[in-house]
Amino acid sequence: MGTTADAQRNELGEFLRARRSELTPADVGLPGTGAFRRVPGLRREEVAQLAAISTDYYTRVEQGRLRASEPVLAALARALRLDGTQTAYVRGLAVRRGGRAPRRAAQRVRPQLQRLLDQLTDAPAMVLGRHMDVLAWNSLAAALIKDFGALSPPDRNYIRLAFLDPDVRRLFDDWESTGRTCVAYLRMDAVQYPDDPRLAALVGELSVKDTDFRTWWAAHDVAEKSCGVKTFHHPVVGRLTVDWEMLGCTTDPDQQLMVMTAAPGSSSQESLRLLASWTGPGPDREAPRGPDLDTSPDPGRTPGRPGRDTA
Repeated sequence: MGTTADAQRNELGEFLRARRSELTPADVGLPGTGAFRRVPGLRREEVAQLAAISTDYYTRVEQGRLRASEPVLAALARALRLDGTQTAYVRGLAVRRGGRAPRRAAQRVRPQLQRLLDQLTDAPAMVLGRHMDVLAWNSLAAALIKDFGALSPPDRNYIRLAFLDPDVRRLFDDWESTGRTCVAYLRMDAVQYPDDPRLAALVGELSVKDTDFRTWWAAHDVAEKSCGVKTFHHPVVGRLTVDWEMLGCTTDPDQQLMVMTAAPGSSSQESLRLLASWTGPGPDREAPRGPDLDTSPDPGRTPGRPGRDTA
């Protein structure tokens, strides 16, 4: 399921296999032989031919027995028609080292950033941290998606809520696209935070509890968080479509500000205004400050069960 030590050590090989399985000889300009293929996609020797390396060399790279050089990685990226994000992922996998992950400090949101969130009264907004933990939010984001203040800090995770909270899952108009994209984001995190026990615990829990997650995680798709469009079916204001944008935080590269806006004059903008009219900032909807922002797991807490807030 991608959570064992062996799978983590050879994630590059798993990724290369997944990508070549999606291509046919015709896709890459090779003549078809008409011979029966036991598995879909390109054969190892075909990938090696396209990358101008020996089949034995490529086989050892895919099996995790050989570390590929930068020129070989570039050749494989061209052979497998990888885009910029996929190529960056491959390079990240090739250079990462194993070993015990360093303990990372709890993420905290600066008061100035929280103030900015609170002053965004007509746009749902939240600050996402490592592995898409919800670190802070404004009242409109809580009204649109979830009352994050009612959750314990370890449960404030956007991907976990999207997969395991039925109310949140029902919000999304195109659940499959949303779910696949979330998994692809988490895959990209696996390169940035190798051997992170929190990431391994999250992937393990979702793999056990959700068949879709397990299937999509095995597909090894990757994506970077940037911008897009989401359509929600809200139980109060109905259907609304928003554009979302991810903005980096200069003081902490592991934090991103996600802002959702509706087109001016649209019915979705009116829906957001209606949603904002019956809700407002309050102690239960503001992101907690201080120790509450520590999202590291409680060693005495059973995974998947609500934890106790330290506030």
